[in-house]
Amino acid sequence: MAEHRRGANLPSIGGFNRTVVLDAVRRSPDGLSRVELASRTGLSAQTVSNVTRFLIEAGMIAESGTIVSGRGKPRTILRLEAGSRYAVGVHVDPAVVTYVLLDLAGTVVASTTTSTPTADDPSEVVRTIGTAIDGLITEAQVDVDAVLGVGIASPGPIDVDAGVVLDPPFLPRWRDVPLRDALAEATGYPVLLEKDVTAAAVGEMFLAGESSARNFAFVYFGTGFGVGLVIDHEPVRGVGSNAGDAGHIMVDQGALAGTPDAAGTRGEVGAAVAPDRLVQIARSRGLSLGGDPRDVAAVDRAWDALAEAIDAGDPVAVGLAAEAGTVMGRAVVLIVNLLDIDRVVFGGPFWSRIASAALPAARQAIVDSPLLVPKHPVVVDESGRGADVAAVGAACLVLDAALSPRASALLIRR
Repeated sequence: MAEHRRGANLPSIGGFNRTVVLDAVRRSPDGLSRVELASRTGLSAQTVSNVTRFLIEAGMIAESGTIVSGRGKPRTILRLEAGSRYAVGVHVDPAVVTYVLLDLAGTVVASTTTSTPTADDPSEVVRTIGTAIDGLITEAQVDVDAVLGVGIASPGPIDVDAGVVLDPPFLPRWRDVPLRDALAEATGYPVLLEKDVTAAAVGEMFLAGESSARNFAFVYFGTGFGVGLVIDHEPVRGVGSNAGDAGHIMVDQGALAGTPDAAGTRGEVGAAVAPDRLVQIARSRGLSLGGDPRDVAAVDRAWDALAEAIDAGDPVAVGLAAEAGTVMGRAVVLIVNLLDIDRVVFGGPFWSRIASAALPAARQAIVDSPLLVPKHPVVVDESGRGADVAAVGAACLVLDAALSPRASALLIRR
């Protein structure tokens, strides 16, 4: 593994004004002139000049052509140098660990996967993940000093202060794994740990840029069902950073009720749409998907087969995906009512493979629900990040922490 060593904290680009300017440039793909930067940020022309000089010398922005607008001298355009810095995202899933490398623009420049270690030996977990991270960076031919840090998206519950994965229900052998600090020590990079649903919501917010919704719910469908929440442009983490467990919401299961086992018959959305249960239901309806539903890797392969059947227009597969979307949508209505939000985004490793049939059904279940209280339109769509959404979100945690303006940076420390 890497021999370089860094401090425990994410590297700072050096002050609030610098993050304000860099954030404005990042959100403007066509670039901005210094005059436009001053207008957008409210900073003085001299401050903008000083800050842009620093960012150019740091290689994070670059002068890129000029434009002529009205009278006066042409204005130089400043654009983001996306390849100047990078962030690593890691998603720990019961079946696989996914790794992505993002540049400053949030583009995935490299990715890989490994089998999920059993966590019987925490040191083996760190060794597997650390080696994969170093290999990802090396194969991408990225300078290790250009990597800002590593974000980890893990199933909850987690102890975010201690950086420990506690005892996720879908990872029964993972108990009190000190992932953050051990991985920081092994790789030499600063490491952030976040619950997977929150990481996905942060990624959606960070990458949406100017079009980011102020309030939205990210419905995360992986091995479990959860919801990442963003209110007033801030992710809702809760007291222990474990907000988002929505699987126990009681909901009308419709055609999914009572078959083929009793796990989902209590009316809980998470149990009703659990991928292993849906695979069993698909088989009971005559779909040949193969594999052992008790094995997470086999369920993942069966899900691929279900996705292929949906793409081929198989009515049983399409119908099952629509029923699952409907059940999830009914649960989401309660969240929309509770928070009065106007946007819902579906995503996650199991969602993306059934989305073509599940999304229209979920949308209809939400917007046409007789239980829906808010009178404003509710936009229901899916994430454009694909199955790697949690890993991408984990990398965005690093980019967001290092690059996004924080008003708290202006507070006087006593």
